[in-house]
Amino acid sequence: MQPVRAKKHLGQHFLKDEQTAKNIVDALLQSTDLPLIEIGPGTGVLTKHLIEKEKFFAVDIDTESIEFLKKTYPKHQAKILYGDFLRMSMDNLFADKFAIIGNFPYNISSQIMFKVLDLRTKVDVVVGMFQKEVAERIAEKPGTKTYGILSVLLQAFYDIDYLFTVEPSAFIPPPKVKSAVIKLKRNNTQKLNCDEKLFFIVVKTSFNQRRKTIRNSVKPLLHDGFDTTSKLFDKRPEQLSVEQFVELTKIIEQQRLTA
Repeated sequence: MQPVRAKKHLGQHFLKDEQTAKNIVDALLQSTDLPLIEIGPGTGVLTKHLIEKEKFFAVDIDTESIEFLKKTYPKHQAKILYGDFLRMSMDNLFADKFAIIGNFPYNISSQIMFKVLDLRTKVDVVVGMFQKEVAERIAEKPGTKTYGILSVLLQAFYDIDYLFTVEPSAFIPPPKVKSAVIKLKRNNTQKLNCDEKLFFIVVKTSFNQRRKTIRNSVKPLLHDGFDTTSKLFDKRPEQLSVEQFVELTKIIEQQRLTA
């Protein structure tokens, strides 16, 4: 059976390299035996290693991919779902914790990560393929230009490992950029030691003007006369660790309460 053709408007490049596919699957299965969802299965190069799992679903918005997979795995059609992961409710599929795997469409990979953050009480492990620059950004540590919003927010709740780089030749059609596989494993932080909603706002506001010091970038969040003598306000956002962003959020939270 011929593989479905790539849908360029979806930003999808289908993985064809079998060893890479096996390495991705192994990285996940060595980390967890939780129920699992695959995002963007495409031609099923990962799916074929996972379809026999009792609690497994593959979801794709590409109707050709869904049709192809259902014909390929007629006994498992109930596991192959048409839909948009970004809009789907996981409560209908998983009663408790689950894992995510996928060769993620590049144009929505960041949005997938933000949904993972929304589902952080249930998503325990993620192993996924990203554009290399995005993977590096997610795994990056403070002090570099690559470190950003996703770095801080994801590292607040997940331990992140950059696993390996994947060359363009591993895909159909070959992308113009390199790719990379990373693993996210839920850490022990059940709740941040600050207002989590405000934490997200502080991080995003800080990096939206990353060339400025924190003092200037978070001005919209501060009232007149706000005490910004803490040394944290002298730094730029890429210089702050997750713990320092938590501390910054607590300072802003406390002073807003007493304003």
